[in-house]
Amino acid sequence: MKTVRFTIKWISTVFILFLLLFFGCGKNQKKEKIIETDNKSSKPFFEISLAQWSLHRTFNDDGVSPFEFAKRAKSMGFEALEYVSQLYSRQIEELGFDAVIDSLKKESEAYGLKNNLIMVDHEGDLAVPDSVLRNQAVENHKKWVQAAKVLGCQAIRVNLSGSSDSEIWKVAAFDGLSKLASYAAEQNINVIVENHGGFSSNVAMLVDVIQKVNTSNCGLLPDFGNFCIKHIDSECVDEYDMYKGVEEMMPLAKGVSAKSYDFDENGNETKVDFYKMLQLVKNAGYTDFIGVEYEGSRLSEVEGILATKKLLLSASSKLK
Repeated sequence: MKTVRFTIKWISTVFILFLLLFFGCGKNQKKEKIIETDNKSSKPFFEISLAQWSLHRTFNDDGVSPFEFAKRAKSMGFEALEYVSQLYSRQIEELGFDAVIDSLKKESEAYGLKNNLIMVDHEGDLAVPDSVLRNQAVENHKKWVQAAKVLGCQAIRVNLSGSSDSEIWKVAAFDGLSKLASYAAEQNINVIVENHGGFSSNVAMLVDVIQKVNTSNCGLLPDFGNFCIKHIDSECVDEYDMYKGVEEMMPLAKGVSAKSYDFDENGNETKVDFYKMLQLVKNAGYTDFIGVEYEGSRLSEVEGILATKKLLLSASSKLK
């Protein structure tokens, strides 16, 4: 009888231990799953848009319609679009300006993408010394302010090309930019300047102009490249420090352009330290869109775009 009781007690003990082990392991597995899910759902501190210039060869050389921009951006997983005005020159001439803007709006809506900004080129120099030409440039840009409003963009990006004399450039740039920003403010649109060669790549001078304009809708678009102030025979002979430049521009930034050229075997950009750049962007408290702008030639445009996007996400996950 004692033997039977002992046996029953032993079996009960083993069974209880088995249950404890089984459910204990189950709980541990459950915790691991939750941790894994959390890692996958983590997002960068910014949103990602695609600069249309990344596909300029596709649209200019390969004969693909620029109206396919939204479709192609969506297929690569982008959330927003950054248009380039010059890529629609022929379409505007053939169809008319309003028809082109309406088509872009329909395409972006069809693919569920946000329109972030329009990069405006070839509409005259906003910092040219001649006041008649400068005022005409301001007038030429106004239709793009209206286009931005129709599309739901937050800004147009302009260039501050003009005088080769630094003092004259400062005065002219202030005048042209002030007039355009004043008009854009009425439409609730930002006017942002990119470091894009010449004196606009001299960040100290550029920041000084923006601060003197002193309106809430006038700001900057820091580009990770484009810091050459002067070229001689296609060689840069005067270049602003890119990291210093981005750091100085960020307090006035209303957009960021992640310029890339090529990548090494580890997926890092060969000319720009993306980790260092993104840390500067994060330190400034910036959380809006960063535009992917691939400008290389070794990789295809799609490969370069995806490599840039991948690096942005990878670098952002390792920042402080």
